[in-house]
Amino acid sequence: SRLFICFISNDITKELSTPAHDMAFNMLSRLWELIWADWIWFPEGHGWADFTDHDGKVYPKPKDLWATIPIALAFLVIRQIFERKVAIPLAYLLGVKEELRVFASPNPILESYFCRRSKHPTQIVMETLSKQTGRSVRQVQRWFRRRRNQDRPSKVKKFREASWRFTFYLFAFFAGLAVLIDKPWFYEMKMMWEGFPKMSLLPSQYWYYMMELGFYVSLLFSVASDIKRKDFKEQIVHHVATITLIGFSWLVNYIRAGTLIMLVHDASDYLMESAKMFNYAGWKRTCNCIFTIFAAVFIITRLVILPFWIVHTTWVYPLTVYRPFFGFYFFNGLLFVLILLHMFWAALILRMVVKFLPGNVRKRLL
Repeated sequence: SRLFICFISNDITKELSTPAHDMAFNMLSRLWELIWADWIWFPEGHGWADFTDHDGKVYPKPKDLWATIPIALAFLVIRQIFERKVAIPLAYLLGVKEELRVFASPNPILESYFCRRSKHPTQIVMETLSKQTGRSVRQVQRWFRRRRNQDRPSKVKKFREASWRFTFYLFAFFAGLAVLIDKPWFYEMKMMWEGFPKMSLLPSQYWYYMMELGFYVSLLFSVASDIKRKDFKEQIVHHVATITLIGFSWLVNYIRAGTLIMLVHDASDYLMESAKMFNYAGWKRTCNCIFTIFAAVFIITRLVILPFWIVHTTWVYPLTVYRPFFGFYFFNGLLFVLILLHMFWAALILRMVVKFLPGNVRKRLL
């Protein structure tokens, strides 16, 4: 960081060198050094100098994270090819059918209000629009209902998105297993701190991290075109927290913990996306069965294994080895944000599972 600041300053000071400029530069340099001070991010006696490659051992570097940008762009290209060549034919093979929609008739006044004001006007507004357009209140209500239906994504589009995520999460889960299955900290999690932070980077860990981080960055890039669901805001918070968590764990070499956390998340995601795929195809019983399995796996991995095994090892156990430092609190704070989101989603998932119970099915039939 010091070299970077000095490099920039040499170019700037050629044309601008004043006491005010020198003072501002010195303040910026000190602030930068303070932000990345060793005592903030590492336990006592350790620092960024520990990540210097030596004797054939390679350590994570901040510059490595730039690789996630082209990887994310590659994911976006692969996704378009996958959805057109694989997802769409698979959708029709499974019987995904488009619903016949009645489009709203052109009306500049109603269209202007729909686009600029609200998609759900109140009764008073309905009456006002009725007078302006010369239509009855019921006709205006019907127009808004049809207009809202026009903007709803089709089942094929939903299937395409779900099948892409299913494919990645399934691949990522088994890739994570391959990376971790022969590692001692997979079975004894306390070993994730053995030798910290001087733990050399393995090629498999590098590619697992870049793949996961690149995928979540690609989700942020495509958020404008993806289907906006009811938990859209929570999904954005989750993506940002996940990207920050993965990126930070790479910078300070919490990679062993990071790989375990990513594996726990991937363990249930592919089940959820497959349940969505069968739901869009109209395979209700298969969907309900997979979703129930997903709910069980979700609760076990994210509300049992993550907080009581992994977070216990990142929050409680390190205090017996190191004195607490800011990086320790920051990393675990991000984990607690994810756990809160998991609790929110678990409540929604359990409500949906209750609807699948035999007793509730009979009540609906009666």
